[in-house]
Amino acid sequence: MYTATGTIENSSNIQHFAPLVRKIAHHMQSKLPASVEVDDLIQAGMIGLMDALSRFEDGQGAQFETYASQRIRGAMLDELRQNDWLPRGVRKTQRQIESALGRLEQRLGRAASESEIALELGVSLVQYQLMLAEAKGGQLLYYQDYDGDGESSEPFLDRHCADHAADPLGKVRDERFRKALVTAIDALPEREKMLMGLYYEQELNFREIAAVLGVTESRVCQLHSQAVVRLRSHLKDW
Repeated sequence: MYTATGTIENSSNIQHFAPLVRKIAHHMQSKLPASVEVDDLIQAGMIGLMDALSRFEDGQGAQFETYASQRIRGAMLDELRQNDWLPRGVRKTQRQIESALGRLEQRLGRAASESEIALELGVSLVQYQLMLAEAKGGQLLYYQDYDGDGESSEPFLDRHCADHAADPLGKVRDERFRKALVTAIDALPEREKMLMGLYYEQELNFREIAAVLGVTESRVCQLHSQAVVRLRSHLKDW
């Protein structure tokens, strides 16, 4: 239990919540390129944990673990941003796959197979699977790489500036968006749908999912990247 003492960031509290930091770090690392070391995420997360311990006050209306999780994730994301964790080429690969998949599924009217996507890209199946592995983590956005990337004459921030009248939370709650998301998930191939459920609902890591599906951990990574691209393609209007 969290102890509300005068020295709130004492070692016993840190040791008690250290497993939470490791859990968040491993969960986040599974969505990032192999170049990102989980130990770096854990180190940043521990800083976030200590910050949470020093700032949390009873009566804030939130359980400490929920509050700490937000601080830990925030510290890890700050570390990733500072170290430019995702090269521009990775995002380019992710966009190529997304574009090819969108064109293909519009023509077919169904979920495209890996072989069909590879053919649309003009590469072998093995090359396509390597592209999926390279695109790991490409679903996260780092705005600086979109400033003058040659795909638009207008900088990313100018095209996506904040609308203070907008209500992002309301959009997420919008029944039409929820229906679109459900439809997009239902349209996933069965194995990818199962993978997403195991990962996001059951919170299994890639190693555990690999054991359930009877495939390698690298294959789970490929399937996850492919599922994310499919969902992005279906939800691009949102």
